[in-house]
Amino acid sequence: MQPEVMTARPIQDGSPRETARLRRTLRGELVLPTDPAYAQARQVWNGLVDKRPGAIAYCAGTDDVVAALSFARENTMPLSVRSGGHNVAGNSVCEGGLVIDLSRMKNRSVDDKRRVAWAEAGLTLAEFDGATQVCGLATTMGVNGDTGIAGLTLGGGFGKLGRRFGLACDNLLSAEIVTADGRVLRASADENPDLFWGLRGGGGNFGIVTSFEYRLHPIGTEVLAGSIVFREAKARDALRFYDEFARTAPDELSLDAALVTAAGERMFSISVFHSGSSREAEMAIAPLLAYAQSKASNESLGRVPYLQVQSAGDALFPRGRRYSWKAQFMRELSQDAIDTLLDVYSKAPNDNALIVLQQVGGAISRVPVSETAYACRNAEFDCFPIAIWDDPAKDEINIGWVREVWAAVKPFSTGAVYVNNLGNEGEERVKAAYGPNYQRLVALKSKYDPTNIFCLNQNIRPRTAG
Repeated sequence: MQPEVMTARPIQDGSPRETARLRRTLRGELVLPTDPAYAQARQVWNGLVDKRPGAIAYCAGTDDVVAALSFARENTMPLSVRSGGHNVAGNSVCEGGLVIDLSRMKNRSVDDKRRVAWAEAGLTLAEFDGATQVCGLATTMGVNGDTGIAGLTLGGGFGKLGRRFGLACDNLLSAEIVTADGRVLRASADENPDLFWGLRGGGGNFGIVTSFEYRLHPIGTEVLAGSIVFREAKARDALRFYDEFARTAPDELSLDAALVTAAGERMFSISVFHSGSSREAEMAIAPLLAYAQSKASNESLGRVPYLQVQSAGDALFPRGRRYSWKAQFMRELSQDAIDTLLDVYSKAPNDNALIVLQQVGGAISRVPVSETAYACRNAEFDCFPIAIWDDPAKDEINIGWVREVWAAVKPFSTGAVYVNNLGNEGEERVKAAYGPNYQRLVALKSKYDPTNIFCLNQNIRPRTAG
């Protein structure tokens, strides 16, 4: 007999005995709507998200996670899982249900001889990098300091070291996970390998990961980094050069770019990052510098601390502002695509809006598609407009612009999308994120979460869910 799919009900105001029991069980803290800490506790990074959970369980360890999950399951409650809370869709907080929050689980250790890091799921990127850089080590780990390592890794994990060392999930060695039935399992190449495959890109569909073990790489503590900026009149030609140069760049060189606005003027900016030696870096960027010499309006490059690079974008993306974006992959920037990007950016709703081109490829593309749940290995750029604003009255114009840009660029895309950049876009877009791996993920979901307890995510529905 097939198990029935869970139909969740919100926590009711009249259930103090139930919540009191959970509060006694936890070593951590349970925050309810009547508590003074609730208003801040329910907030996530994206100020556009305004949900009111029935309770927030701040877990102090794996035992707390098991207890909170058991409580939600027994009381048939909506359930979401939060670590960094940096997701644009706001899936880490639920309406009326229980938020299992891992953000206070921050233990970590670094074995510099084995080049391995162990980290609990509550760590942010900045906290993780701070621990590994003591030894001059690093692994691919996002681009914003307050991003949670858990959600980043489980969705794939882009970062400036990705072209050299692969995604964060490609560097994952093992994970501890609490599954839907309350079991605590270790997933690795040798233990529960099917689950390990799914965790590397499949998001939070299979359970609650409480800790991760990563492979580290020696990069020292300084890298070559900076930016080269071109005025609007030079942007079309600079985009053509960027496309050609980026697609032939060595793995050590990462070249993200963006259409931005500064002092009211539209500009095109290339972010340069090279993790190799000074000599290798000089050779790698020589053609770019030669081009920029007569074309760029500003160039700022130098040896800087890796930690500084990893937090450089934090000021642009502070917590609490309103954010919207919609992403898709591209293999190249054709002339028509460049013309389209420049045209739609000219209609940007404010000076904070930008269109990002995040470079991928390199080592990411050399991992077989079937090796991990993450499947989008054949792209060169992740293209996405980002709208940033504060006034709720401007929601419609900002969200509308994002959708307009996405629709205009769609003819030039691969059709695939990075799952960590998905908003609330429906099942077809989730399928687009996983491509040929989707049916294998459905089978895995049916095995480990047949009633779809973990549904508040970019959801892979189990077969039993119809």
